[in-house]
Amino acid sequence: MAIGELYDVVIDCPDPDALAEFYRQVVGGEIVDSDSEWTTLETSRGRVSFQRVDDYTPPQWPGQEHPQQVHLDVMVTDLDVAEPQVLALGATLLDGSDKPIGFRVYADPAGHPFCLVTN
Repeated sequence: MAIGELYDVVIDCPDPDALAEFYRQVVGGEIVDSDSEWTTLETSRGRVSFQRVDDYTPPQWPGQEHPQQVHLDVMVTDLDVAEPQVLALGATLLDGSDKPIGFRVYADPAGHPFCLVTN
C-alpha cells in the first residue's frame, strides 16, 4: 500500500509564468495558480508547478556537470510535426539528439531537458 499519491511535479526555473505558458502550449491545460514565485499548470492528466529560483543554473545534457534534475516526456503522434511547433515556442533541439528513432531531446526556454516521444 502506498503512503500517498503523486500530487504535483515541481520544476525550478527563473520565470515561473513564462515556463508554465511554454508547457501549456506544448501539452494543453490551464494555468490555475500564479504569483511571482510559483505557477501551476493543470491538465487532464495531472499538474506541473514551476518555482522561481534566484541565480538559476540550467541543467546540461547529456553531461552531469549540472544534472538534469527532472525531465518530462511528452507523447506525440508525429515527431516531424511536433518538432517545429516546440521550436517555435522557444525550445532548443539538444546536441546528440538529431532524430533518434522514437524520441528527440530538447531544452525548454529555462534549459530543462524534455523529450518528445512516440509509441
